[in-house]
Amino acid sequence: MRDFFAKMHQTALISCVELALMQTSNTKFHLTVAKLRSYDTTINKSYNHAEYLRIVLKGVYENDYDRIINEIKMCLGDLVNEQDIAEFFKIMES
Repeated sequence: MRDFFAKMHQTALISCVELALMQTSNTKFHLTVAKLRSYDTTINKSYNHAEYLRIVLKGVYENDYDRIINEIKMCLGDLVNEQDIAEFFKIMES
């Protein structure tokens, strides 16, 4: 059952990341995807590689980085309090 919830959290997180990025700028979204490839990862893998997503988003979104993180959190709602999601944001906000 624990794996089920972890997978559900991962799916919700990735969906919210993609939604927040696409709503901001389609061009920047595609640039993010391209830059993640240089780390041999994707947005779908960012649940397990938050450090790469953090680096790329800070570079691509610069001054909008904090706003993007807040939009992802708002999308997730109460899930931000779940341990695995909270650990993801600890990395993203470091």
